[in-house]
Amino acid sequence: MSGCEETAVSGREHAESRELFATVYSDLHRMATRELRRGPTPIVSPTTLVHETFLNLSHRQFTDEAHFLAYAARAMRGLIITQLRNRGRQKRGGQFEITSIPTELPYASEPDTALEALSGALEELATIDARLAECVDLKFICGFSLPEIARMWNVSERTVQRDWDKARVLLHRLMKAAENDPPVAT
Repeated sequence: MSGCEETAVSGREHAESRELFATVYSDLHRMATRELRRGPTPIVSPTTLVHETFLNLSHRQFTDEAHFLAYAARAMRGLIITQLRNRGRQKRGGQFEITSIPTELPYASEPDTALEALSGALEELATIDARLAECVDLKFICGFSLPEIARMWNVSERTVQRDWDKARVLLHRLMKAAENDPPVAT
């Protein structure tokens, strides 16, 4: 393929990506608003989160709207967690260089770790069963109903209900396992 043909193909793919983004913009904005309301305090505006998500997804190809929204949900969750970590780092003096060893007792961390625990459990669920993780993303993060997910996947509503039930049980077990077996600090 010549350079001109590659440019034409990539330009067409970029146009398709922008068209898909325009089509699902209101859904993405609704997802962002819902996600940001779950946290203790808003980190960024929903519009900023939607546009940051688009920038992360603009180089990818998606077969359909459902895959795009599921991937966008994961990208949003990742951006929110990154923002929470950065905010926590700033609150704890992340902009300063530590030059001495603190002698006081460490203070308790804030409850922002719940979202991180959920994210870790979802990532682990994705390695176990990607479909169940996508079901959680579509239901919990995107806010789609079970009938809507069934239409997206072209399966029965009962199949989606079983996947949702199974995903919730597995997530609960994964989060309990992580809670009982915390990672070792290095």
